[in-house]
Amino acid sequence: MEEFKNRPFFSFDRNYSIKTFFKEPNKYEELEKISKDNDKLISSGSNLSYSPLSFGENTLSINFKRFNKILDFDLEKKEITVESGITLAEFLNYTLKHNLWVPQLPGYPSLTLGGIVATNSHGKSCANHGTIRNSIKNILLFHKSHGWLNLSKNENKEIFELTIGGLGLTGSIVNITLKLSNLNAQEFRTKKNYVKSLKHCVELIKSKSINENSYIYSWNRADGSEHLGEGIIFENSPEAKKEKIHLVPNTNFKYPFLPFFSLWNKISIKIANELFLNLNKLFSINKREAFTKVIFPFYGKESYFYFFGKRGFLESQLLIPDNKIDEFFDQFRFLFNKHNPNITLLSFKNMSGEQKFLRFEDTKICMTIDYTNIKKNRIFMDEIDKVCVNLSILPSIIKDSRLGRTTFESCYQEVDDFRNKLKSFDKLKIYQSETSKRLGL
Repeated sequence: MEEFKNRPFFSFDRNYSIKTFFKEPNKYEELEKISKDNDKLISSGSNLSYSPLSFGENTLSINFKRFNKILDFDLEKKEITVESGITLAEFLNYTLKHNLWVPQLPGYPSLTLGGIVATNSHGKSCANHGTIRNSIKNILLFHKSHGWLNLSKNENKEIFELTIGGLGLTGSIVNITLKLSNLNAQEFRTKKNYVKSLKHCVELIKSKSINENSYIYSWNRADGSEHLGEGIIFENSPEAKKEKIHLVPNTNFKYPFLPFFSLWNKISIKIANELFLNLNKLFSINKREAFTKVIFPFYGKESYFYFFGKRGFLESQLLIPDNKIDEFFDQFRFLFNKHNPNITLLSFKNMSGEQKFLRFEDTKICMTIDYTNIKKNRIFMDEIDKVCVNLSILPSIIKDSRLGRTTFESCYQEVDDFRNKLKSFDKLKIYQSETSKRLGL
């Protein structure tokens, strides 16, 4: 394994990097041998997690990119079994031929199904469809100590529940059986609504989320207190079937070079926001849009991340209870005026579900914030952490690579239950990552 020792791994936000070992098995026997020959393991897919979930110090990272086959497909039952390394692009290129998919898909086509299950990911329609958990029927897991395990609601149910959203800590997810949903349209009708404030935005999103066929999210300004919350709500509804699409995964995200300094600053952010807002207010208030543009908004727009430069960026995603929204906005606005953070993206969507263990899931408003990676923004985020603890707001583990153990334990009420059940299953804590160590999992 020495030839792999100097391979660098980066979290997608570029806040954490190490040189570590990795292996790429392509047979089940190889997976068994690699697992049994090493003490500390973690699985990886496309390695596009914002937080470092798929690697860690003194841990062997097992990359599943060669496990990308479709193993079984039942058109009548609308079920499919796929290996965990299959990307969303490969998955959709197959299922969309039959006008089928799963609606709980996160926003980039190079992500793998195994990673999506391990993080319990969601998509834009999470107000109605919830998270990927709602589409999972079975999981085949390999564990160094326990061997091969079939997981479902009827078999090894406790490990099934720990595995979905369990960050890969229960073992290697090898294949997944998913329940598919109909999608008889591969274009969307996009309606746009202008909003003037944070409160106005959330009220409108909640009222529009009642429509089961809509995929609703917002884009909001945060480049100055006078514009805070001003923005556009995008309401996407499946409308017309057109020609078949073909997605090409981009798993590398490599650039010839990265700027030493972030190209996003107060001036460039303000200019970009004003341009984007005015263009959306003036043109195409109601128009047809392609499947790829709606479901994968950053596909083809990767330069947004390039502009952050070598230092990368910071992201926070929060689930806010309905009865705490006004109080949170008051405190957010106060801290915003005090610290004047550089925020490149502010967005809202409505979510449904039930929070359990480590899952970022609940029936609450979801707020996403991107920052440049500078000191004052980290101070601002630390202050927001305190607000989250006081108001019972849930921060995302998978999006925020600087989230600390104290905040995490204060906000995730079932963390001790998760720890105890995981320890009972895996006393040696074989599966570890930087994130699991940082959070004491």
